[in-house]
Amino acid sequence: MQLNQITLPVSDIPRSKAFYLQLGFRLLVDSPHYCRFLAPEGDTTFSIHVETGPVHPGAVIYLEDADMDARVRELQAKGLVFETQPEDQSWLWREAILTDPDGHKIKIYHAGENRIDPPWRVKPEA
Repeated sequence: MQLNQITLPVSDIPRSKAFYLQLGFRLLVDSPHYCRFLAPEGDTTFSIHVETGPVHPGAVIYLEDADMDARVRELQAKGLVFETQPEDQSWLWREAILTDPDGHKIKIYHAGENRIDPPWRVKPEA
């Protein structure tokens, strides 16, 4: 199986659409209740769907960039506000955090080889 997309609930489609376009996503589907985007790089898709009730953020979106410090500066220059600046983490990733208009957490990060092969990775049985 291949992961196709993640869909997040949002309270305001135009506001969220503008945010994700500013983040670098490319619009594939645009309707009053639903938008689907192509990731800034690669072929992963992502969507937002208007929620009629309260929006409860829970998932964390991770966007990897080899030069994440430069990407964070670029996004800040576009007006995006980060909760944390780039920082090395104990799990061997470098991360900076921002949130979308509904409070969904987004981490711009770089993990390199540690993304799928950290020193503590479970080794397959022989």
